[in-house]
Order: sequence, then structure tokens, then C-alpha cells
Amino acid sequence: MPEISLQEQVNTLSGETTQLCYHCHKCTAGCPVAYAMERGPDRILRMVQLDQHAVLSSPDIWLCAGCETCGARCPNAIDIAHVMDALRQVARAEGIPPAVPHVALFHEIFLRIVRATGEMHEASLLGGYKLLSGDLFSDLGAGARLMIRGKVPIVPKLSRNRARVRRVFGADKDGK
Repeated sequence: MPEISLQEQVNTLSGETTQLCYHCHKCTAGCPVAYAMERGPDRILRMVQLDQHAVLSSPDIWLCAGCETCGARCPNAIDIAHVMDALRQVARAEGIPPAVPHVALFHEIFLRIVRATGEMHEASLLGGYKLLSGDLFSDLGAGARLMIRGKVPIVPKLSRNRARVRRVFGADKDGK
């Protein structure tokens, strides 16, 4: 039985056709986090096309902000944010740890907050991340200034659509 290629896995999970990329670099030119990446979105796509499993260990797939600027700029309408999501899924399924420290923890806390409240609450994310990562004091001054100015509300707001959000997460057992 033939083994499925990385490109086929990514295409199936993302719903995209990565072989359409002809490497015009418009995605990387518009990416707001490309400066922090080792390769950039277009080179990540090339690694997928070449079936290079080393892409699963790349910090770039974890640094992607999912803003979809790359997909908006792509002349072939490849949603590269979906490709990055698929690469993270494959990496996790293969037991490859994220190449960026604490990024999985950050994502998990974010999702738990949205699942519980129906929307994002920055103070909960900040507090949970700081406590669970052990990185308590690295940006204490900036966080305190934001809270003093009222930019980060202390009490979370509960969305009126919490039930709908729970269904998105599959948390509603009766499926309604």
C-alpha cells in the first residue's frame, strides 16, 4: 500500500492545492511576520511541494498569525494560512513538538477561553499563559500599563452566542 505524501496530506487537510504555487513570493512580501520567520510562506510551500518533512520542524508554521494576507495576495488563491494549519496538524499527529517555545500552550489557553466565554479575554489569556509558562515577569511593565489604561478589561465579557461557539468546538453533547 503506497504511503501518502506530505503534499497530499496537506492538500487534503487544508482543502488547498499547493502545487499551484509558482513561487512569485507575493505571500512572503505581504506577510506581517515574515521578518521573524526563517523561510517565509513561499519557501514553506516549496518544501511541501518537495515532500520535505523537515518543514514540520520549522518555526515558521508556528509563527504564522493566520491573518490570511498571504492568501489575499496569492495570484492562484492558495489560502496559505490553511496550509500552515494543516502543517501544524500533521506535525502534532507525528509527535513533532512545536519549534517555538510555549506556542502550543498559548493556543490551548486561547481556545479554552473562547470555548468558555464565547470570545477572547486578554487578561485571562495573559494570566493563564504567564502562570503556566513560568514566564511571569518578562513584560510585567507593559502589561501593567495596559491594565491601568483600561485596555485589558479584568472581568471577562460573556458572549450571547456561547452555545453557538460551544457547538463549533463540539462541546455541546446533544449536537444542537
